[in-house]
Amino acid sequence: MRHILLIGAGRSTYSFVEYIKQHSEQEDWHLIIADQDYELAKEKAGDHPRMEAVSFDVKDEISRVSAISKADIVVSMLPAHMHIPVASDCIALGKHMLTASYISDEMKALDERAKEAGVILINEIGVDPGIDHLSAMKVLDQIRAKGGEMLLFESFTGGLVAPENDDNPWNYKFTWNPRNVVLAGSGGAVKFIQEGKYKYIPYHQLFRRTEIIAIDGYGKFEGYANRDSLKYRDVYGLKSIPTIYRGTFRRPGFCRAWDVFVKLGMTDDSYQLEVSPEMTFRDFTNLFLAYNPQDSVELKLMHYLNIPQDSELMDKLTWLGIFDDTPIGLDRPTPAQVLQRILETKWTLGKDEKDMIVMFHKFGYMLNGEKKMIESSMVALGKNSRETAMARTVGLPLAIATRHILNGNISTPGVQIPITKEIYMPMLDELADYGISFTEKEVPYRGY
Repeated sequence: MRHILLIGAGRSTYSFVEYIKQHSEQEDWHLIIADQDYELAKEKAGDHPRMEAVSFDVKDEISRVSAISKADIVVSMLPAHMHIPVASDCIALGKHMLTASYISDEMKALDERAKEAGVILINEIGVDPGIDHLSAMKVLDQIRAKGGEMLLFESFTGGLVAPENDDNPWNYKFTWNPRNVVLAGSGGAVKFIQEGKYKYIPYHQLFRRTEIIAIDGYGKFEGYANRDSLKYRDVYGLKSIPTIYRGTFRRPGFCRAWDVFVKLGMTDDSYQLEVSPEMTFRDFTNLFLAYNPQDSVELKLMHYLNIPQDSELMDKLTWLGIFDDTPIGLDRPTPAQVLQRILETKWTLGKDEKDMIVMFHKFGYMLNGEKKMIESSMVALGKNSRETAMARTVGLPLAIATRHILNGNISTPGVQIPITKEIYMPMLDELADYGISFTEKEVPYRGY
């Protein structure tokens, strides 16, 4: 029997656990689900004979080493900063490891040790990052095999609400960690390259510089730049490419409205407010506006940000409840924590509501003196608020890669992301069996 250790039993693990259950008998697997919240781990394991739930504290070195030593492979669904001690133990104990998190400098530093130990450490194998790598590298390798020279690469992903449940003026509901949504883009200047020119977008301008893209059958989306696109030039073999840009999708109008929160300072997570739980959403909004007892909070906000009274933007803000007399219910929170509380009252998926993952790539290249372009898109719909598209597109890549590593189909050791043919070919084939597949089409070249 082969033993799989899953560390972390959060929302994105549902599809991973279900995949392991479906294949456990045939593959002779035993899954240990380890979480600090034992009840959460137990809920995921259920009463399946090949599932086991355990209470687990990743900071307890003795129990961590003990758990890893009993496994053949480890899947870490912990927050990114907690992966390193797990990865170090995996190398020392000769155990392979997978994570869906962005690869960190600390993780990269383990590469030589992992190779020497013959240990596979794959990062960025969720949805984005993850499925985006698999699908992009497949097309990039095909273009290069024909002798094409890359001119442009763009990639966007969005976690959104499914069209049938898109019933609010923001056209958005939470499909993953709300805190990450609130803090999106606040980690520093976003970097990319456009027509050979380096571009940097500071946080206070991020949501005002967007691109509109249409997906067949699903309408228009707006994309804003995401993190550091430049680091993927070397990773994808695109060191001399004139344009490379990675972004996040929302529906049109979302970014202009979200920019209000950025401009006001509501997304700041660096300090605590001197407020009590009794303070209301309206009071919170007023904290960031000039003192004027004669004007309403609404009027002050419109004046400060130059928003017309009949603007759809005010409809969005009013619907969200930022002017309501609802107590925030938090003691000395950060502004970002209060904003998250407000958003969670309106943006939470209902029990039977569905989410949607949308991914889009654009490949511009030169072949035989002619400029060409390929567009590749994928849309995945969830089943309900538990079996979400987000959980499926994060959990399934991890589960499929786990199977291929255990069966020896993926065997190259070292710290890596899923960009090699050894990884992306079998994974894309199996993801298609689960309805996660890409539509590729040639279109007229459109540069900048």
